[in-house]
Amino acid sequence: MKYVRLSLSLPPETRNPMHQFVVDHEGYEASYLLRGNDIDEEVRTLLFYVDGHPIAPYREALEATEHILEYAISTCPGESFYLYVRDRLSETGRSIVDAVTAAELVGVSPVAFRADGTMALTLVGPGETVQRSVEAVPDGIAVDVREVGEYASHRFEPAAALTDRQFEAVAAAVDCGYYDEPREGSTAEVAEALDCSPGTAAEHLRKAEARVMGRLVEGDGPADPARADSRNP
Repeated sequence: MKYVRLSLSLPPETRNPMHQFVVDHEGYEASYLLRGNDIDEEVRTLLFYVDGHPIAPYREALEATEHILEYAISTCPGESFYLYVRDRLSETGRSIVDAVTAAELVGVSPVAFRADGTMALTLVGPGETVQRSVEAVPDGIAVDVREVGEYASHRFEPAAALTDRQFEAVAAAVDCGYYDEPREGSTAEVAEALDCSPGTAAEHLRKAEARVMGRLVEGDGPADPARADSRNP
């Protein structure tokens, strides 16, 4: 099984408005699509991690974007936040999704929408299928093949090893400053967010940390080529 890491250069007029916001505003580095679900052929729900600030103008842009049906924001320590979106797929977005589907490839999270206007993504599939990935990109979008190789087991995404409850615990810990230096949050605050006892919250965190650290050590480096690239453009 092979992977290909692509950087797509989208013309400004075809970019998603929120990607264009990141391009146009100082203080924003990128937004990272972490997960998504299709509700029907046109509507989907998405979870982003947005590396940038301030939030207020970003929120105003969300309100002004017609195809966004609903959104929610959760702030993080530092200059970043998580974004939940329910929206209608744009024409360009649909063409990219259709191209990946037609090529019988699987997209690997995260997908990075960068301030330089590019979109970085990693696709996985059989060798002959991966070779067709560039041909599958819609006309008008410039493609830069950044890397091709064997998709080894150590590239497994660490967060995927967590149960939903463990992921919720880690997210709550990040939000309350538990991992800050110096530490500002406590397991009691995590427990309050999860509606459980401090002992149970501490156990969730311990198990989550053990799983994630184990994945990283086994892989001897970043868990996914897209993640390594998205943090080091």
